[in-house]
Amino acid sequence: MYTEVIKIIEGGLNDDSQKVLSYTRLLIENLRKDGDVRMANRIDKLLNNQKPNLVFQDELMISPVDQESRMSMADILMPSVENTSLILNEQLEFTINNFIGALKYKKQIQNAGIEVNSSLLLYGPPGCGKSSIAKHLANKLQLPLVVVRIDSLISSLLGNTAKNIRKIFDYANSKPCVLFLDEFDAIAKARDDKQELGELKRVINSLLQNIDEYIQDNILIAATNHAELLDRAIWRRFNDIIKVDLPSIEDITKLLVLLFESHANDFLSSAKKTETLVHSLVGNSHADIKTICNNAIIKAIISGNISVSYEDLLTQTFLFKTYNNYNTNELIRFLNERNVSQSSIADYLKISTRQVVNQLKS
Repeated sequence: MYTEVIKIIEGGLNDDSQKVLSYTRLLIENLRKDGDVRMANRIDKLLNNQKPNLVFQDELMISPVDQESRMSMADILMPSVENTSLILNEQLEFTINNFIGALKYKKQIQNAGIEVNSSLLLYGPPGCGKSSIAKHLANKLQLPLVVVRIDSLISSLLGNTAKNIRKIFDYANSKPCVLFLDEFDAIAKARDDKQELGELKRVINSLLQNIDEYIQDNILIAATNHAELLDRAIWRRFNDIIKVDLPSIEDITKLLVLLFESHANDFLSSAKKTETLVHSLVGNSHADIKTICNNAIIKAIISGNISVSYEDLLTQTFLFKTYNNYNTNELIRFLNERNVSQSSIADYLKISTRQVVNQLKS
């Protein structure tokens, strides 16, 4: 509540009506949540007497643009229904809940003499759900997510890059939102890299200064696929750090159940088939597994089948693994090694059983 009041005062002192409006709306929401409906209604009535063109969502959707390219530097995602395809293991869920809890009780934590900032760094291989976690958090907090790909801020003129960074932080600071800096390593590299120019070092220092100012009263999430490229000073800026890794066997099992809950199949009812499929998918990211499963569903639909078969999903796993660069003998062996009978392989590939037998003997 104190944060919203401070932001409203800041907006008023700086003649920033957009900031005043945005944080006033958030204050009204929080007052209602806390049961102070009377005060919330009084403030709401004051807002309704203002000019009708002051619309929070419309203002938020106008994102800043790069001065050189005139391209938008951010995507704005409004809070929506929870992403049902997100699989969180126990450790991830615990850390995320703690992060949300620290936001909820931030004032009490500070009153206990503990300084806390609302910043989270996600790192790990691509396709493992870092962006999905950022969306999940924004949805949980019922705040818009301002998504910025750091490489979109980089201009051919490094002076403009520093201006772009400032624009993004000023924009996010003017309204209640979660700022999500994706591909963070694009600019937050080690400052002691001898191949980097002095001007780029100054840009990185500018980024650090903007982060320091922003995270005092705002929520920041950053994500990188290349944690090893980040400056040591970057790590110190984040209150919470989460490694988002490749899915475990348990995660893959949950993901299969989730992805096929609305699609008929012949494998989830068989513990043996499910176990084989899960082990065949180990080493793939969440995004890869979703792609493989979607391809199997598409294949079944195109073939006129009402159910996705065990062979469909195994074949799509094999095709993804080989980048569609394979011969029939390799596919036959892959299926046979995963307990698909010779006659079933022949039926599935529309070849004779003799051909299957000969291929396995070769």
